Amino acid sequence: MNVTRRGFLKASGVAAASVVALDLTSKSKAFAAEPQNDWKLENTKEYTNICCYCAGGCGLLCSVRDGELINLEGDPDHPINQGGLCPKGATMSQLRNIVDPETHEMVKNPDRKTKPMVRRPGASEWEEISWEDAVKEIARNVKDTRDASFVESEDGLVVNRCNGIASLGGSQQNSEEEYLILKMMRSLGIVAIDNQARV
Repeated sequence: MNVTRRGFLKASGVAAASVVALDLTSKSKAFAAEPQNDWKLENTKEYTNICCYCAGGCGLLCSVRDGELINLEGDPDHPINQGGLCPKGATMSQLRNIVDPETHEMVKNPDRKTKPMVRRPGASEWEEISWEDAVKEIARNVKDTRDASFVESEDGLVVNRCNGIASLGGSQQNSEEEYLILKMMRSLGIVAIDNQARV
């Protein structure tokens, strides 16, 4: 039997096409891998977030399942870090989860505080309070401090300033948030206003 190179290639092509056609007509999924039941990100929702460590404001993707943080990685669509994270940002999930030294599994951090805590004057221990109580106490302290240190006039001039409170803004707020923060501080009469935007 005299087989030419051209004849061999034709026969190989027909054989490959018939195998593919037979596989496509079968009930199995062609060219698809079966999903693994233990895939880490299966049935998760992704949320975008910002890293809390430095003034860079790198973007994060947080994968959550049933209210639990499953995975944390850099956001490739974020204009600052474009998917990359520094070592501190990459380990930010350890604010919530830690590796158990005995079982070497991820567990919730038992020392993580999830409620506001206050240490009363003269006390040596911290006590938990509700979020509502924390907001009320902060508002009360701001009002009391403002009333105690408010200067209405000086040398016959109306100054309306509060010397007892200062404001230090962050570097990760956008312009609109900083504008609202500045308006609120100025409405209280605060003149000692600074932020971290110089970085």
